Amino acid sequence: MKLFEVKQAWSNRVRIGALEFGNCSIETPALLLSTRKGLPHFTPPDLLPSLPSPDSHLLQVSPLHFLEGLSPATIAKIGGIHKLIGLNDYGIAAVARDSVHSLPESKGANKFGATFETPCGRLLVKPKDYLVMISCMRPNIWATLADEVPAWVSDKRNKTSVDRTLRWLDDCLELDPAVGSVFGAIVGGPSLDERKRCTEEVAKRNVAGYWIGGFGLGEAIDERPALLRAIVDVLPDEKPRMICGLGLPEEILQGIAAGIDLFDSSYIYTLTLGGFALTFSLDKNGNQDNFQPSQMGSDSSKINLRATVYRKDMSPIVGDCTCHTCQNYTKAYINHLLNTHEMLAQTLLEMHNTHHYLRFFRVIREAIQEGRFEEYRQTFVESRREHYERVVDSEDAGWFDRIWQLVLKCCRFD
Repeated sequence: MKLFEVKQAWSNRVRIGALEFGNCSIETPALLLSTRKGLPHFTPPDLLPSLPSPDSHLLQVSPLHFLEGLSPATIAKIGGIHKLIGLNDYGIAAVARDSVHSLPESKGANKFGATFETPCGRLLVKPKDYLVMISCMRPNIWATLADEVPAWVSDKRNKTSVDRTLRWLDDCLELDPAVGSVFGAIVGGPSLDERKRCTEEVAKRNVAGYWIGGFGLGEAIDERPALLRAIVDVLPDEKPRMICGLGLPEEILQGIAAGIDLFDSSYIYTLTLGGFALTFSLDKNGNQDNFQPSQMGSDSSKINLRATVYRKDMSPIVGDCTCHTCQNYTKAYINHLLNTHEMLAQTLLEMHNTHHYLRFFRVIREAIQEGRFEEYRQTFVESRREHYERVVDSEDAGWFDRIWQLVLKCCRFD
């Protein structure tokens, strides 16, 4: 069965595709749900079906999480990660990077393998060890090891990271576990030349798709469009592209405009942990007219449910939201749970935030299908700007305009 198929593409790189996993087909651009050992951080398995289907049937897991607890051999005897977590109809993408926690330090890699912070401490993970984990877990997709570095490292260190990533890619392909579809890792930091070099080399290999790393690590926002173009322009159209490090709504739109198909959801985890709930408008035209700047504990995209203003608020998080949380619970109750440190608060928030973001992706796909993605993106970004301006003092207007011009620049692909 073919893993990926482009259903509709436009000349400006934007496209609609479909990932096939057994009997499940997931439209792209799509969101991979961040997990801890195969399950979302706070959402229990019995509530997963309440999330939009099949949009929610794509999970991202880090094999490093399994260094603590069950051994790879035990997982293999169980029948792989799908059998272990009891989600046979879900697609699972294995990526060594833990998108939620810190990356390895720049000195944390060597010619033998990558050093990662794991539940068992800092460990050296060699390609051979990594492939043993992959073969035992049997994910649908797995990305090769990558030596990601922050934007502030030297040119020499950045070049070394590309060399190591390519060498580990060849090692992984040579040790082929014969399970799942392999995605070649692409790095290069903020260097246009190194991004091109890495992408050109990975594109020569026999891989099913591409995992793009090294973003969200200190690169200047106005440099990102050129870096994404340097990658996407080299890659073949018929293979899927997955990226880590782009989480904000504007960043998602930026990535989709560049031709990215799959995104991680560490943004949802971060919001949930902080007690925030997504509230930005899902209007099909991108208008953000539902924001009231006088509302305490809020901005144009989210509200802080720890704020005292919600202590007696008996309304749902979003009035027209159909998620499990909004249909059954109020802001006041979640505020109470947060301030009494009950874990149910994170469960309810993660379910709402995930549902909201999945609906956001669905609205984006509809805009692409109807040929109005650029209009949607521009309206979304500009209307958010108008709302932010309302909370900026007049004497700060010059500062705000300078910052926002950078945001607009990073979102421009013409």
